[in-house]
Amino acid sequence: MQILDMNMINFRNLDDEHLEFDRRFNLFLGKNGQGKTSILEAIYFTVTGKSFRTSKNKEMIKYGRHKMGAFVNYEDRIALKSISVKVDEKKKRYSYNRKPIKYDEFLGKLNIISFIPEDIELIIGSPSVRRSFFDYEIAQADPEYYLYLKSVSKLLKFRNKYLKDRNTKDPMFEIYNLEFIKYASLVVKKRIDYIKNVSRLLSLNYRKLFDGEKELTLGYKSFLGELKSPTLEEIGGKIRKSYEEVRDRELRYGYSLIGPQRDDFIFLLDNKEAKSYSSQGEKKSIVFALKISEIDMIIKEKKETPIFIIDDISSYFDSIRKGNILKYFQKREIQLFISSTSDLEIEAKRFHIHRGGIDG
Repeated sequence: MQILDMNMINFRNLDDEHLEFDRRFNLFLGKNGQGKTSILEAIYFTVTGKSFRTSKNKEMIKYGRHKMGAFVNYEDRIALKSISVKVDEKKKRYSYNRKPIKYDEFLGKLNIISFIPEDIELIIGSPSVRRSFFDYEIAQADPEYYLYLKSVSKLLKFRNKYLKDRNTKDPMFEIYNLEFIKYASLVVKKRIDYIKNVSRLLSLNYRKLFDGEKELTLGYKSFLGELKSPTLEEIGGKIRKSYEEVRDRELRYGYSLIGPQRDDFIFLLDNKEAKSYSSQGEKKSIVFALKISEIDMIIKEKKETPIFIIDDISSYFDSIRKGNILKYFQKREIQLFISSTSDLEIEAKRFHIHRGGIDG
C-alpha cells in the first residue's frame, strides 16, 4: 500500500494543503514546534480515524474554526482508492471511495503503524494503554475482532448495571452473562493467537536491529491466569468457573471482577520485566521491535504492506540505533513518513515545515 496524496483543511496549526508523496520515503524537516508531528498526526488520523495525541476532536480543529477534514488517495494491490474523515466538535464522518461508511467498515481499509516518542508508555504505562494498543493492532488485520470488543464492552455495561442494582436474580442478567462469556472467550482466543504469532517475530527483530545477545518475549497476562493453547470451549469453561468463584464478591462490590478488560501484556528482556529492569534505550528498542513485527503480521494476514510513521527520530534514538532503523527500511518495500529536526542521509522526498507552512 502507498498513500499518493493528501488534502487537509483546518487541521491544528497547519496551512490547508494538498501534498503529494513519494512511494518510498517522505521526510518532514523543521525545528521543534513547527508542525512536523501535526502532519504525521493528520496522515495517521485520516487512515485510522484516531489521533495518536488526543482523544478530543476539538483539539485537532484549527483555533477559531468549527470543523476539520482530511482526504487521502492511496493505492493497494488492486486499485486506486480513497478515504476521508470529517470532524466537527461532536461527530466524525467517514467515507470510502467518496461514499459514507460506518467506522466498523472504515477500520482496516488502509493499514498504518506509527512510532512516536509517547509509545514508551506501552512499557511503563498502565495496562489500559497496552490493551488499547494491542486491541487496535489486532483489529487492523482482523475487523471481526473489533466487533467482538464492541460486544464485550456493551455487555459489560449491562452486567455492571445489574450488579450495581443488586438485581442478579433477574433472568435477563443470566442472558447477558452468557453472551458476555461467549464474546469474552472470542476476545481472549484472538489475543492468545496474536501473541503467539507476534512473539515469534519480536525476538528476531530485536536481535537483528539492536542486540543479538538478548531475547525479547511478550507475555499475555490474562484474567484467567496462565493460558497456553486452549480451545475456545476451554476458555469459555474457565470464564464460567471464574464467574462462579467471584459471584458473591461481584455482588458485594457492584461491578464485574472478570473479563478481558482486566488483561495485561508484559515485555520480558532476558526473562526480566522490561518495565522495571530495562534501560531507556532498551525500552525504546523494544517498542520499535514490536512495531516492525506488526509489519510482518499485517503482511501475513492481509497480503498488503502497511504504511509506517516515525516521529522525531533524531532526538529519540542515538546514531547507532537510528542508523540501524533507516537501513532496515531501505531494505524493505515500505512507504515511510518520518520527521526529524536534522536532515538524514536517505533518498527521500523532503518537506520543510515552518510555522505550519509546508514547502516540498
